[in-house]
Amino acid sequence: MQTAFKPEQLAERDVAEADSILRKCVHCGFCTATCPTYVLLGDELDSPRGRIYLIKNMLESGQAPDERTVRHIDRCLSCLSCTTTCPSGVDYMHLLDRARARIEAQYVRPLPERLLRRLLALVLPRPGLFRLALAGARLAKPFAGLAPGRLRGLLAMAPKTLPAPGTIDRPQVHKAQGQRKMRVAMLSGCAQKVLDPAINAATVRLLTRLGCDVVIAKGAGCCGALTQHMGREADAAASIRANVAAWGAELEGEGLDAVVINASGCGTTVKDYGHIMAGDPAWAEPAKRISELAVDITDLLQRLQLPAANPPRPVKVAYHAACSLQHGQKITAPPKQLLEQAGFEVLTVPEGHLCCGSAGTYNLLQPELAGRLLDRKVGNIESLTPDVVAAGNIGCMIQLRGGLDVPVVHTVELLDWATGGPKPSGL
Repeated sequence: MQTAFKPEQLAERDVAEADSILRKCVHCGFCTATCPTYVLLGDELDSPRGRIYLIKNMLESGQAPDERTVRHIDRCLSCLSCTTTCPSGVDYMHLLDRARARIEAQYVRPLPERLLRRLLALVLPRPGLFRLALAGARLAKPFAGLAPGRLRGLLAMAPKTLPAPGTIDRPQVHKAQGQRKMRVAMLSGCAQKVLDPAINAATVRLLTRLGCDVVIAKGAGCCGALTQHMGREADAAASIRANVAAWGAELEGEGLDAVVINASGCGTTVKDYGHIMAGDPAWAEPAKRISELAVDITDLLQRLQLPAANPPRPVKVAYHAACSLQHGQKITAPPKQLLEQAGFEVLTVPEGHLCCGSAGTYNLLQPELAGRLLDRKVGNIESLTPDVVAAGNIGCMIQLRGGLDVPVVHTVELLDWATGGPKPSGL
């Protein structure tokens, strides 16, 4: 793709990066076949190729983006399915980040939209505040039909019950059982520790059983993904600096062999810390070190090698491949291999490359499209008649639970159960 940036524009690091990405696009259109919004809407501007044109025009003009550009970029799920099919290696993820930051800085959204986005950015990354908000939403849920606009959808999605806070996520070191093989830090996260603390508990049990000291570092919290994908770069950078400082202190102390992440949406962002902070001289190198240590729980489990497993009974598992895992991190085989090794019958979900519609805050900001994607995903899963659905990302799990009658649990909960842990409460 030809670009026409002025020399003074290319002097800006972000614009120079966007120019390099844009020039790799050859207009082939392979991305349209795997883009969920294009599959649903059939609009060129709701495909990666169309959005690339919009981003190019927005950045070249140097002017504030218009409503049409913002609308089509907002509809992007950031699922990154397009990057899996792109033959030219277009770095769509970082191009989209640049576009969203520009929109956040220059576009004035309608007041209700601004307030909703600020609310999500304020509440979701803070577990205490998020728990309080969910408790209030549960009380207001019977009156959801009277609420205006998207607030109605937010109330409708509030869970019927809220798990009690776990103690496993507090700053501490969970010691390995037997001889120590590794010392790892675990990202306990923000929304996940409120919505489903059993995931972190299962992760700690499994890792300590396999010989890992598991560190919950003081000061570590939200990974920054949510605010990063909303274009709120300053908020994301603050979260990243807090995590890098917390894990860096452990690295300089007793050392770390890995930073393990059991929410793939978070993992994609933590692995990108080095790139995100590259323009900050004080944090670029420490962030890069953390990125290099970041690993998804399934990759780490393959390194450690699961013990012989004995599942209590034959269980058919429909494995849902989270977009952030299969497209963002390019991890496809390990979760299925581990489940099969543990004795489960693993079923392949049709159209597994298409997003379920969760995508961070997408199901809250684009509920109509998210609902259509959920219906499509639910139909594909139900065609397999599984006993349980396994996924590696909390956002996907919450989304799928809203449409399925079968239990939806984290992959690590099944692996923990098969190797001596308790039965997942969802089963």
